[in-house]
Amino acid sequence: MGIILSIIVGAVAGWLAGKIMRGGGFGFLINLLLGLVGGAVGGWLFSLLGISAGGELIGQIITAVVGAAVVLWIASLFKK
Repeated sequence: MGIILSIIVGAVAGWLAGKIMRGGGFGFLINLLLGLVGGAVGGWLFSLLGISAGGELIGQIITAVVGAAVVLWIASLFKK
């Protein structure tokens, strides 16, 4: 069940990050993958800063969205 939940959180995070980062979207599949990577990046960034998003599922989504937005921003630098 953990893998399925991670995929769902990654999909939601990638979609939300694509909406937040205008012009940063790369399509559903790539945004999903960036959302999954963003979950790991967000967790790493939050641990470096000592931030806790709180909550089980909502906290994971917030962390993944922040990480996915960072990943989308970095990917958009290479897209140009």
